[in-house]
Amino acid sequence: MVKVVRFAAVALVLSAGGCATRFCGEYDVVVYGGTPGGIAAAVKVAEQGGRVALVEPSGRIGGMTTGGLGMTDFGKLEAITGLARRFYRDVRRWYEDRSHWTRETPEEFDARCDSFALSRRDIDIFWKFEPSAALAILSRWLADAGVDVVMNERLDRSPSGVAKDGVRIVSFRTESGRVFRAGAFVDATYEGDLMAAAGVSYVVGRESGDEFGEVLAGTQTKRGLLKLQKGIDPYVEKGKPESGLLPHVVPSAPPDGTGGREIQAFCFRMCLTDDPENRIPFALPKGYDRNEYELLFRNFDAGDDASRPPWLNDGMPNRKTDTNNTRGFGTDFVGMNYDWPEASYEERERIFAEHLKYQQGLMWVLANHPRVPVQIRNEVSKWGVCKDEFTESGGWPTQLYIREARRMRGEYVMTEKNCTGERVAPMPIALGSYGMDSHNVRRYVTPEGFVQNEGELHWNEDTPKDRIPRVRGPYPIGYGAITPRRGECTNLLVPVCLSATHVAFGSIRMEPVYFAVGEASGAAALMAARGHCAVQDVDYAALRSRIDLGESGK
Repeated sequence: MVKVVRFAAVALVLSAGGCATRFCGEYDVVVYGGTPGGIAAAVKVAEQGGRVALVEPSGRIGGMTTGGLGMTDFGKLEAITGLARRFYRDVRRWYEDRSHWTRETPEEFDARCDSFALSRRDIDIFWKFEPSAALAILSRWLADAGVDVVMNERLDRSPSGVAKDGVRIVSFRTESGRVFRAGAFVDATYEGDLMAAAGVSYVVGRESGDEFGEVLAGTQTKRGLLKLQKGIDPYVEKGKPESGLLPHVVPSAPPDGTGGREIQAFCFRMCLTDDPENRIPFALPKGYDRNEYELLFRNFDAGDDASRPPWLNDGMPNRKTDTNNTRGFGTDFVGMNYDWPEASYEERERIFAEHLKYQQGLMWVLANHPRVPVQIRNEVSKWGVCKDEFTESGGWPTQLYIREARRMRGEYVMTEKNCTGERVAPMPIALGSYGMDSHNVRRYVTPEGFVQNEGELHWNEDTPKDRIPRVRGPYPIGYGAITPRRGECTNLLVPVCLSATHVAFGSIRMEPVYFAVGEASGAAALMAARGHCAVQDVDYAALRSRIDLGESGK
């Protein structure tokens, strides 16, 4: 069963004196998490005259948008409105300035990446960008709006870290002892840590097919395009079960449609370059274990494509890329992230380090190992991480791609039927349009005795209609999906770990959507704070007038 977590409301109010804490002033709204959803929420509050703080637990704002995900997954262009569209317009303006082209010209980029050229004039936006460009744009947004940005402050997740008066959050404390007070709060983290600490119900994992009547829910052994080759032996010594299973392979998978706490795989979205002057070659990481890649070698031996690397190496400006997982064995570290959503900070640091070691080792293997087809070695060895990106961490991203963690159980739950149009969410505040998408969840031994992937859902124009239900156009995301249940918290909004099933979240979890939902969260939070009302009681008509859903949202 999917893990459902509920907490009793905490009745704790900070005393007026005697506390060894540092108060950070009164705000209308405090946003925790500098993801695109958090930045949009904070900017929206500030631009509407509210006093707002953005508290980021790490040393970098922007989440995946500044963390390597420059090849934007957007679905339908008409679904991207408001601050989301402003961001991608700003990206176009950035690259229309020729001074930002330091390693190639715009014309050379267009020739290299003609699938979406900057020279196109039929749209006013641009979807491909370097992490450093996104960071510069979003930093300027926050400065121009006058948002108080507080970096490197992690929420104190102890029982006393969030102070509540009944079902209202009074304040939260960070590990350093700083306390942030506000009339309303926004949890825009990828993990939903503030939401959880505030006593709001959430789920981790996949629902069963029966829970919401979803075709794509739960275990999915028969669907998916990113499969391993057939007939691969799962044991350390081929044909010898007594030798044990290969790393990260489990003995079996439950029946299709079965729910569980397992979550889809994470990876790093690498920014690579083939520019010799800017390239840091792939190096063997400390702790490298060749056994981690035995399944990769066997997948090649079984007939996996030897002509091209198992990655999506999409071109970005200045001879750079956004490099993502693809094929049966790639950059996704399948099955090694299940504890992340509820893990302690220390445990997350360990999981992060294991993912980094795995992916660094994989890149070295693809570039150098003799069991990798020579054509792939020749191609991968041309590439490396960039000297001028993620300079604080040797060219490797500091943001792990948290595709999914906690998901709130709020006033309204978005499901597969919302994505397909069979069910329409009331009080729309943003639009989704991407296909329902999940990366692999586990590697298991099939009944026939071979190793295979499970859990991946992928949609594109070529997917047979009987393989996966389709998102046929922009669909509304309801306001109830970002509000907790009334009896649990009345002054918190959750635009990232919002209320959706695993299947629906697979469509919603795109960075442009986080911008849009975050913008609505900021507008609603300020209305609730200024009006001294519950977020569940915000006047929807007034809220709707403050956000732009474009023609598709009418």
